[in-house]
Amino acid sequence: MPTKYINLIDAHFQNSSLFRHLPIFDVIHYHGHPDGKVQLYKAVREEQECHLLALTVIRKEEDFLWDSAEDLLERSMYEAAARVHGIYTFDLLTFDIHNEVKTFNYAELVTMVAGNSRKIPPGEQRLVKYSSAYGILQKMVAEEWGKIVFKTSVDIYKDKPVFLDLLIKKLFQLSGPYAHKPLIILLNDLSSEPIFNPGDKDQQKRLAAVVNEQSQSTIDFLPEVYIQDKNGARELLSGTEVR
Repeated sequence: MPTKYINLIDAHFQNSSLFRHLPIFDVIHYHGHPDGKVQLYKAVREEQECHLLALTVIRKEEDFLWDSAEDLLERSMYEAAARVHGIYTFDLLTFDIHNEVKTFNYAELVTMVAGNSRKIPPGEQRLVKYSSAYGILQKMVAEEWGKIVFKTSVDIYKDKPVFLDLLIKKLFQLSGPYAHKPLIILLNDLSSEPIFNPGDKDQQKRLAAVVNEQSQSTIDFLPEVYIQDKNGARELLSGTEVR
């Protein structure tokens, strides 16, 4: 059964921690994972369709923070599965781990997921929002019993910060099938100590080189590359800070 993609704009996803610094879109559809933890979105801006590849990362030294958050969310999905009928996927799009550790109430998320599950026919999606957590709940098939397959999208950054360009380069390499549409790359860093460092001349030189190389090989549209962290967001090609 083909998936019926929902317009995430209708559910205010543009206000999420993942998208709040990006340009304003008229349509945002989520299309899953083309590779590993990378998320693919197809969006429309000023009547022009574009593709957006997003990757959320956290430093290896801080992966215990994400492990704790993931355990909490998995517990929520396990308990919600006991209240639903059918097989579902819950794809977590974004979650602010630093603000949620002490205040997140997993029981409220359980109730919300279970309530939304009753409104979804097989093959359809629904955006579930609780606090800073945004996730796509999709019903695969109807059953008398319940199961929720939980998916997350946080990658552990194990390299030295100076080599951040290698991660951007990897995202560019994944953009091959979308070369004839405007492309947006978004790197979302959850680390307490951001990986992007404007004072690291070697890192900045390498990032500029990989972005310029991609720009020169692009025929129709210049790529937009955003890096966001606790210090805000910046667009690499123009070098501008984003509010």
